[in-house]
Formats: sequence, C-alpha cells, structure tokens
Amino acid sequence: MAVHYQTSGFVLGKTNLREADQLFSVYTKDFGKLEILGKAIRKIASKLRSAAELFYLSEIEFIQGKNYKTLTDVILIEKFKNIRNDLERLKIASRITEVAEDLIGGEERDEKIWDLLNEVFDKLENYELRIKNYELVYFYFLWHLLSILGYQIDLYHCAICQKKLRPGKLYFNLEKGGIVCCGEGEEISSDAIKILRLFLKNDWQILRRLKITDLQKKELELISESAMMGV
Repeated sequence: MAVHYQTSGFVLGKTNLREADQLFSVYTKDFGKLEILGKAIRKIASKLRSAAELFYLSEIEFIQGKNYKTLTDVILIEKFKNIRNDLERLKIASRITEVAEDLIGGEERDEKIWDLLNEVFDKLENYELRIKNYELVYFYFLWHLLSILGYQIDLYHCAICQKKLRPGKLYFNLEKGGIVCCGEGEEISSDAIKILRLFLKNDWQILRRLKITDLQKKELELISESAMMGV
C-alpha cells in the first residue's frame, strides 16, 4: 500500500508532459524542493488543476512512485490575487521563483528558506510600493537566499585588506569574495552597498520609502548577477 505524504508548498514551476500530465516544481515546508507529477491534470475534468497553478500556496498530498512523486490531492491555501492582477508584482514573483529553481537544491527541508518565501510573497501581495521598489523585493529575496545558502559576503570590510569600507572607489570582486577597496571588479557605489545592508537588516520601513535611482538599480542587478555566479 502506497504511503501518502502531506505538506504545504509554493508552486515554483511546471512543465507539460505527454498528452495531459504536468511535472510541478514545488518548494514544500516539510521536504524542501520536490518534483511532483500531476497525472492528467491538464484535462478540464481534473479536480486538481484549480489549486495547482504557478505561485499558488497549496496543501499538497502525494505518493512516492517508482520514477516520480505523484500528486494525489491539492487544496488551495492562497492564490495571491494582488500579485496575479498586477504586472509589476507578477514579474517580481516570476524572478523570485526562477532564482529559487536555480539555486535551491532538492529534497532538503530548510525552515529559513520556507520562511523567506512566505515573507516575500506576503510583501508582494500586501505592500503598496513604488513601481521601482517592487524590484527591491526580488533583491531582498536573492541576498537573503544567498546568505542562507552560505554565500553571504561582508558588506562592511574590504575582502582583501579587511579595512572598514569607506565612501570612494569600491568594487565587487567575486574571486576575492566580496567588496574591495584595493582591487578591481564591478564598480559599486556606497549608496548601493547601503541598500544591500538594509536588505540583510530587514529594514523594510526604510526600504518601502526608498527612492532608488536607475543607476543604483543597474548596480544591484550587476552585483546580484555576479554573486549568483559564485553559487
């Protein structure tokens, strides 16, 4: 007799298989990231399809088969209506789930990652932000995830000489492991470093009011892309 497992999970991605099946990538509270097969779930008559959509938070039941975990039941917990009805929020949700897919390993429970996903989806759903500031939710997620995965960089001292970072010419150098004042790399302003510090301090009262410039946003994109290459 097959053992049924039950947990809550965020649907990160899905891939069509065969005529009516879908393979779901789900980050679960109790088992980490799983791939779960939804048999015949694309059929109109399927009772499971309404609660198994991208970015949904659902209660999921599955069994372990020979090749796949197979979805046996799913109950919707939260569909994040505000995210789905707002293009800017939806774009950020997509970026968050793409990073989660790329960086998070499979089948390893991690309470900190679970709490982080809950936190950023709650912020996207319920916070009214300036359009540019929705990008900050993505950067917030990424830098916290890197920290959880063991890739946090020192934002206060030079990675080469260990001296305290001061305003001036500063660079992000992946090979040296962080911000440097006496080397080369991607140039980064003191203001961009201050924003990174706010992410890791969880200072959302300031982040919500922050007026981020196009230059700072470009810097954050470049540094974030470089940081992900080190994972």
